Amino acid sequence: MKKGSRFKTLNYVVLFTGVLIIAYPVYLTILTALKTTQETSKNFFSLPQSLYLGNFIEVIHKANFPTFLFNSFIITGVSVALIVIIAPITSYAIARNLKNRYFKFLFGYITIGIFIPFQVIMIPLTKLMTRLGMLNQAGIIILYLTFSLIQSVFLYVGYIKTLPLDIEESAYLDGCNIPKSYFYVIFPLLKPMTATIVVMNVLWIWNDFLLPLLILNRSQSYWTIQLFQYNFKSQYMFDYNLAFASFFLSTLPVVLIYMSMQKHIVSGITQGAVKH
Repeated sequence: MKKGSRFKTLNYVVLFTGVLIIAYPVYLTILTALKTTQETSKNFFSLPQSLYLGNFIEVIHKANFPTFLFNSFIITGVSVALIVIIAPITSYAIARNLKNRYFKFLFGYITIGIFIPFQVIMIPLTKLMTRLGMLNQAGIIILYLTFSLIQSVFLYVGYIKTLPLDIEESAYLDGCNIPKSYFYVIFPLLKPMTATIVVMNVLWIWNDFLLPLLILNRSQSYWTIQLFQYNFKSQYMFDYNLAFASFFLSTLPVVLIYMSMQKHIVSGITQGAVKH
C-alpha cells in the first residue's frame, strides 16, 4: 500500500471514530427520550418498544418549561441582534483607520481580551454586576455583547480589510456619504462573516451555563433553559426520560439554525483570514 493511501485510510479511521464519539451521546439522548420509565429501568441501552412522546408532552407542561425556553430565546435573540449591529460598525471604523494610532490602540485593546480567561474575571465581574443591580436579563445581555465583541471585531476587521477600497470610492462618486456607503455597499458584502458570527454566538449564548448561573440563578423567573436542566431534579430522584427529553428539545433550535447557516461558517472565516 502506498504512503498516500495509508495516510488517507488513517484519516478516514480517525474521522469515523470522531463521528461515533459525537453521534453516540446524541443517539442515546433520543433513545432515552422516546422510552417510558419502565423500559429505561429494565435496560437503559435497549431500543424503545414504541415511539413514546409522553416525555416531551410532560416536560413542556412541567415547571414552566415554555417560560425558560422563552427566556433563552429573548437573551439569545437580543444579544445576537446587538452583536450584528454594533460589531461590524466598530470593525469598519477600525479596519479603515488602522494607520491611525487611536484606532490601532483600540483594536489591540479589544482583541487583547482573547488572552484573558473568563475564570480570572469571574468573581470580580459577579461582584460588579451585583453592586450595579444588574443580576437580570438586561445585565447578562450586556455581558454577552461585551464578551462577543472581542472575537467578532477580530474576525470582522480581518474580513473588511480584504474588501477593496475601490468599491467605496465608487460609492462616494455616486453621491454616497460614509454612513450610506457602509449600509448600502459594505454591510451587504459582510453577509458570509455575519452568518459566521451569528451561528457562533447563537451556539455559545444558547448553550452557555456558567454566566447564567452567576447572573440569573437568584430568581427562577430569569432562568434560561440550561439553568432549568441544571435544577431539573427532585430531592430523592432524577427522571432520566424527562431530562433527556428536555435535552433534546433544548438542542433542537440551535441544530436547525446551524444546519441552515453552516455553509457560511467556513467561507466567512477563510475569507477573513486571507489577504487579497
